[in-house]
Amino acid sequence: MREEISKYQRKLRLSNNLMQIYPKIKAETNEEFLLQLLKELHEDRDEKRRIRNLNNAGFLVVKSLEDYDYSQIRFPDRLLLKDLETLSFLDRKENLILYGSVGTGKTHLSVALGVNAINQGKKAVFYRVHDLVNQLESNDFKTVSKVQKKINSADLLILDEWGYLPLHQEGARLLFDIISTCYETKSIIITTNIEFGRWKGFLFDEKLTAAIVDRLVHHSHMLMFTGKSYRMTNSLIE
Repeated sequence: MREEISKYQRKLRLSNNLMQIYPKIKAETNEEFLLQLLKELHEDRDEKRRIRNLNNAGFLVVKSLEDYDYSQIRFPDRLLLKDLETLSFLDRKENLILYGSVGTGKTHLSVALGVNAINQGKKAVFYRVHDLVNQLESNDFKTVSKVQKKINSADLLILDEWGYLPLHQEGARLLFDIISTCYETKSIIITTNIEFGRWKGFLFDEKLTAAIVDRLVHHSHMLMFTGKSYRMTNSLIE
C-alpha cells in the first residue's frame, strides 16, 4: 500500500513529506481530512520554495531586521519605516538607494529586506556589483544565462558595493543593460558610499552615467546613513 501511495505521490509531484503529514491529521469527515491534507501540502510546498529561494538569493550572510537600529538613518518624507519593513515599495516597483559611509549598516539592511521579501513569497537576488559584472563578462554562456534568468525572475535586485571599484566601459554598459531591464519591472536596492556627482568616476562614461542615474532615481527613495562604522566602533583593537 505504501509503495502504491509513493508511486502516485511521485506522479502527482506531491510533497516527499506526504507520508509524514497525513497520519497526523485528525478529522471527523473525509472532506475535512482532505481539506487539512491539502492545506498541509500547500504549506509544505511554500516552505520548500522559501528555503530554495533563500539559498539561491546569493546572500553572503543572512540578516534580520530584528533589533535593527534605525536611529542613524535619515528617511525621506515619502517613505515611512512601516513602508520599508512591510515592503510596500516592492509592490510599487520603487527603488531604494542606501547611501552612507562604510560600515554603517547599509548591506545589513538591504539583505534583511531581501530575506523579508523571500519570506513573503517573493524572489530576491543579491550581487556585489563587481561580482555581477564579472559573471556577465564570462565567456561561459551558461553562466551569463543563469545570471540573467535569476535577475529577470526576481522581484527585488540588490546591488551591493556600488561604486567601490571602477568599471571599464564594457562593464559599465553591461550594468546599464541590467538597470534598463529592471526599470519599472522590479525594485532595486543599491548600497553605496559615492554621491551621484561622483558616479562618473567608476562608470567610465558621462552619458552612460546620466542614463543610469535617470533610471535609478525615478521611482526611488534615498536613505542617508549618518552614523559611524559599526565595525570600527565594535573593533577588538584598542
